[in-house]
Amino acid sequence: MSESDSSDLSINVAQHRLALALDALEAAAERRREADRGTALLASQVHSLGSDRARLAGELDEATAQARALETASRDVAQRLDSAIATIRDVLALSE
Repeated sequence: MSESDSSDLSINVAQHRLALALDALEAAAERRREADRGTALLASQVHSLGSDRARLAGELDEATAQARALETASRDVAQRLDSAIATIRDVLALSE
């Protein structure tokens, strides 16, 4: 093998190794882009979940306030009914 042939072989091997290295670098860059897209998607989902949580917390607060108001009204109505029943009983007792 001549020196020229040996030199050509070394260049070919080096070119092949460079091509393999460039392919590996390109694959790594694509994996990184995919990971970045995945991270951005997750961040968007976390933000959306946070917004949903805040909205649901507000709705829960409103529902709790309404439930308390209904409990108060229910107690008031029950007291009025008890008073009306007592009055009716007194009237009926007097008429006997």
